[in-house]
Amino acid sequence: MLTESTEFRDQLADNTVYFRQKIKEIGYNIIPGEHPIVPIMLGDAVLSQEMADYLLTLDVYVIGFFFPVVPEGKARIRTQISAAHTREDLDRALAAFKNAYTHFDMDAR
Repeated sequence: MLTESTEFRDQLADNTVYFRQKIKEIGYNIIPGEHPIVPIMLGDAVLSQEMADYLLTLDVYVIGFFFPVVPEGKARIRTQISAAHTREDLDRALAAFKNAYTHFDMDAR
C-alpha cells in the first residue's frame, strides 16, 4: 500500500503535527519530536494514573507510565496518534485533555 500512495503516511504526519501543536497550546509539556507516540510529561506517578482514569471517563483511552517503566520522576501519559484519526477525533481528545488540565489544576503544579 505504501508503494502505491503516501496518503496514510501523510495523514499520520499531519495528525501528529496537529496534535503535538494543540496539546502544547493547552499547556502540557511533551517530549519534542515528530513521532506519533506523544508522551505527555506529568512527572508524578499518581497524577499519571488519576489523569488516565479521568480521561477514560471522557472516552479517551490513554496509558499512564511511571517508575519502573520510565525513570523515577518522569511519569507520563502515553498517547498514540494514528492516520485513522479524523480531525474531529483529535479535537475531541484535545477537548478532554483541556478539561483534565483544568480538573487537575495543572497550572498550579
